[in-house]
Amino acid sequence: MPLTVKGPRKPTTRYLITALSVLLPILLGVVILYLQAERTLEQSTAQTAEEAVRQFDLMLDNTALAAQDLLPLAGKDCDRSVKLALREQVTRRPFVRATTLSWKRTIYCSSLFGGNYVSPVNPEDYVDGRLWLMKGNPVTPDTALLVYRLTDGDQGAFASIDGYHLTNALRLISRYAYLVLQVGPNWLGADGKVHQTAPPVFAVAHQRLDSKRYVYSVEAGMPEGEVWRYMEARYPALFSLVVFFGVLAGVFAHWLQKRSSAPTHELQRALGANEFVPYFQPVVRGDSLQWAGCEVLMRWNHPKEGLVRPDLFIPLAEHSGLIVPMTRALMRRTAACLAPHADRFTSGFHIGINITASHCHDMALVDDCREFLAAFTPGQVILVLELTERELIEPTDVTRQLFQALHELGVMIAIDDFGTGHSSLGYLRNFNVDYLKIDQSFVAMIGVDALSRHILDSIIELSAKLDLGIVAEGVETQEQCQYLAAQGVDFLQGYLFGRPEPFDAFIKSLHGH
Repeated sequence: MPLTVKGPRKPTTRYLITALSVLLPILLGVVILYLQAERTLEQSTAQTAEEAVRQFDLMLDNTALAAQDLLPLAGKDCDRSVKLALREQVTRRPFVRATTLSWKRTIYCSSLFGGNYVSPVNPEDYVDGRLWLMKGNPVTPDTALLVYRLTDGDQGAFASIDGYHLTNALRLISRYAYLVLQVGPNWLGADGKVHQTAPPVFAVAHQRLDSKRYVYSVEAGMPEGEVWRYMEARYPALFSLVVFFGVLAGVFAHWLQKRSSAPTHELQRALGANEFVPYFQPVVRGDSLQWAGCEVLMRWNHPKEGLVRPDLFIPLAEHSGLIVPMTRALMRRTAACLAPHADRFTSGFHIGINITASHCHDMALVDDCREFLAAFTPGQVILVLELTERELIEPTDVTRQLFQALHELGVMIAIDDFGTGHSSLGYLRNFNVDYLKIDQSFVAMIGVDALSRHILDSIIELSAKLDLGIVAEGVETQEQCQYLAAQGVDFLQGYLFGRPEPFDAFIKSLHGH
């Protein structure tokens, strides 16, 4: 049950929790979508880089084949047959724009200039002596060229790829990613210009992939903010779904808070309206069956629901921290009801009241008991506090001082439902108790279940060895009564002797006994 000991939350706190319940799922959903989009873009740029390398390798394969075919012609005169061979490679090989021959590091024959053309060759311009990304040549000075060079001794053959094909590949391979072709210190972007500065570093999904066959690399990536633009374009339906679930979570959280705080409000209202009333169940002596006292049980007389069962509101009261003021009000009302009739009680009439761990956090219980006993003539009644085990009572200095002060006041301590809780034996070890109350589940098994009867006998024997009084709850048959009396049980309580009754009915029954 989602309650706190601090009682109901303030409206501002509830609205804040509702708002957080809306925002957190939305924020979490957006983060997940962002990470998914980022991963998708990284995979996309990786595939883009791989495809770009594949395309450029294919282009260079054609230039390499052209250079291999032309290399044996290097050094021969630039006559008609050689010129035709150069032009044939340009015509026959895809992507090859121009072919050239060199001898002893001097170009002397080119397909671009009708044959004869003399120009020196600087091998250092070529990365690994093979590739050079040029800004242009004398024919097309503003058009990029990728030149492939093949040498064998003094012979050299060149085949170049037009920057148009390179730029086209950079633009068309990916719709989203930016691509850069880098050869040595030079790089080519989608603008078709060759740059000698440092290549760009992409903010999103940056990938670098080197060709395994040629000395160049491809950089792929996207500008800053591309993840959000991708999400906006691809995830509108998912965004709507995330917002829907966020709002749904907020509505559910608000409903839960109202649901959890409403019963607490109702308990507080009932406490102020004195709707918690005492019911009394007689306790008789085991030997004579004469009334020796009673147990006071709390009931809720709800104005609309009628009498509410204790198992429906006592756990709620314990969880919300209201059980202490409710018990205090019950003790005051019990004293006010019983004190005028105390002269009819037998001497030492026992009045049992349940307490929980919440009563043991401070010494206030001592004052409550002192106020209760002050309503009676000394010796008329004996107040018995019954420790319930729904919550564990920790053996602290405060609890030890509390029980010592209660005993000095003449209050007796009983362990309720002994044998069923995990802490019963711990209570015997840590606290000075006076009575054990045998749980009705063991009493009900008398004459039915041998194991439960043996447990019952062991509890009775334990109480005798520890010099503790013993009370058997839930006695409903004569067989149970006779068996317990024969075992020397001090007090009996159950429907056989009387059900829990309101004050007027209890007093009438008391007069009859």
